[in-house]
Amino acid sequence: MSRRVWFFVVILVGIGLGLAYGWIINPVKYVDTSPDTLRADYKTDYVLMVAEAYHKDNDVSLAVRRLAFLGNTSPLELVQQSIVLAGQAGYSSQDVGSMVALAQVLETWIPVAQGTP
Repeated sequence: MSRRVWFFVVILVGIGLGLAYGWIINPVKYVDTSPDTLRADYKTDYVLMVAEAYHKDNDVSLAVRRLAFLGNTSPLELVQQSIVLAGQAGYSSQDVGSMVALAQVLETWIPVAQGTP
């Protein structure tokens, strides 16, 4: 066989062995990952779930604690970013409305310091 055929055979065998090693023999195991490592679209889904939960229980401090899992960004900023991404991704108007309602509440929310009477 010609050198070109051997070249492509060796390349295909290398790719096959690499995939077998990475997917079967020693796959990556994600352990104890936090929600702040999510992609932006999954973060938007998470914010939507928090907004829907807030709609049911009306507990702003619980919603803020849930949003805190997404990193050090302020809860209001997270919700505003998610509203923009939800609009771009084609979320329903009801879903976007839930996030807008949560954002409106967060705009007026004042955290209560622990230990104050």
